[in-house]
Amino acid sequence: PSLRRKAALLAKVQDEAGHGLYLYSACETLGVSREELYDQLHSGKAKYSSIFNYPTITWADMGAIGWLVDGAAIINQVPLCNTSFGPYARAMVRVCKEESFHQRQGYEIMLTLCNGTPEQKEMAQDALNRWWWPSLMMLGPTDDTSVHTEQSMKWKLKRKTNDELRQQFIDQTVPQADILGLTIPDPDLKWNEERGSYDFGAIDWDEFWQVVKGHGPCNKERMDARVSAWENGAWVRDAAMAYAEKKKNKELKEAI
Repeated sequence: PSLRRKAALLAKVQDEAGHGLYLYSACETLGVSREELYDQLHSGKAKYSSIFNYPTITWADMGAIGWLVDGAAIINQVPLCNTSFGPYARAMVRVCKEESFHQRQGYEIMLTLCNGTPEQKEMAQDALNRWWWPSLMMLGPTDDTSVHTEQSMKWKLKRKTNDELRQQFIDQTVPQADILGLTIPDPDLKWNEERGSYDFGAIDWDEFWQVVKGHGPCNKERMDARVSAWENGAWVRDAAMAYAEKKKNKELKEAI
């Protein structure tokens, strides 16, 4: 990858950190503290997106993640700009704008690889093969097995069901793969003229639930890294708090 592409990826990482802060802030309006939320994450009580528990093996994965994962996130998040929970809806407006950059960044990587050497195009196809099904899974379980969809739709927290979002994502993404000259890894994928949408193969929901329950390829690695970062960063938080207290006391003395 070029320096330009590395810089773009760093900008994306910075955006994603900001997205986490927006959503933690939205949660805090419900009366829960940031510390409680972190504890719930580190203890395994709080769930996070299943997609983060898959390995990134090559640079092509950065393209596939931007194109597919962030593309699926946009499909999911755009309707949430009109969710009934105001703090979340307002956060989603900015999140969606930034995610559109992430999706374009990923697609550009894939397009560059597909227009490169045969080996580079093979890398792109391999990444698509590995990330296609997890990207479909990250939109949530089927409507008939989802325990939250019905209530969330009733309260207008969700504006579209999981199955509706998944179908929209597939219909939008397949033509993009055609432009790249890549093959969607689903032998049952075909256009249904009557429905005006693509029919697609069965998703391995056993794999999905294994990942959600903490038994995915990288669950332990991801959580260990998160907890380690929190523990190793304690001195930074302590120093920041000590400085803030010192500054506050100094300002009080000067005011007197």
